[in-house]
Amino acid sequence: LTKPRGLADKNEKGWFRSLFVHKVDPRTDAHSNLLSKKETSNLYKIQFHNVKPECLEAYNNLSAEVQGHLHHDKDYPCEVIGSWNTWYGEQDQAVHLWRYTGGYPALTECLNKLKQNKAYLEFRKQRSTMLISRRNQLLLEFSFWNDPLPRAGSNIYELRSYRLKPGTMIEWGNHWARGIRYRQENQEAVGGFFTQIGDLYIVHHLWAYKDLQSRDETRNSAWQKPGWDSTVYYTVPLIRSMESRIMIPTKNSPLQ
Repeated sequence: LTKPRGLADKNEKGWFRSLFVHKVDPRTDAHSNLLSKKETSNLYKIQFHNVKPECLEAYNNLSAEVQGHLHHDKDYPCEVIGSWNTWYGEQDQAVHLWRYTGGYPALTECLNKLKQNKAYLEFRKQRSTMLISRRNQLLLEFSFWNDPLPRAGSNIYELRSYRLKPGTMIEWGNHWARGIRYRQENQEAVGGFFTQIGDLYIVHHLWAYKDLQSRDETRNSAWQKPGWDSTVYYTVPLIRSMESRIMIPTKNSPLQ
């Protein structure tokens, strides 16, 4: 017997679609729990401030003063990890990385205390006159990356930011957990993070180099190590877009 034409078309389309649809294993946990460090409950915040060109020096001085107070005040469970000005990338931009020891409760505690801090409120008011725009993201750190510890200078820093296809974060983490060992030879790996709030499916890798020539040589040497090419091969298809910033640490930054 001949199948009805409509049923035949339906079956053929289903068979054809099956050639391209891959079955995904069910996840038993959120990728934030699978990829982040279990031994700590640290939460990170990264800030991007676009500053009026004529105000950049005044902005840096004001930020350094306020960050210094918060960083050393034990009443606030937060600390500045690094502060930079973008050298290559978006110009007249300041980037700040903060750590909240204790996760979301620590962040909430800081926000509530800062609302009552008259000096900080005055700083925000003064800072607002210097800015064109600002944005921030809350981050967790990858379990397989180095902790972003204070570092002596002088260094330049590269912040490589990747916007991934939704649903690919675990795959990214699996490949980089193996690939990071190819990028440790010159102690260039500073920290690796992924977003939790703000722009989602964003990954930030932070690297340190002595200068641009050292950056070029270090990155080229990775290609001489068997296995690094596989990391690149398998992660490039996961990326929707990427951005590289070369940054100079400010005078108060713990990462120099």
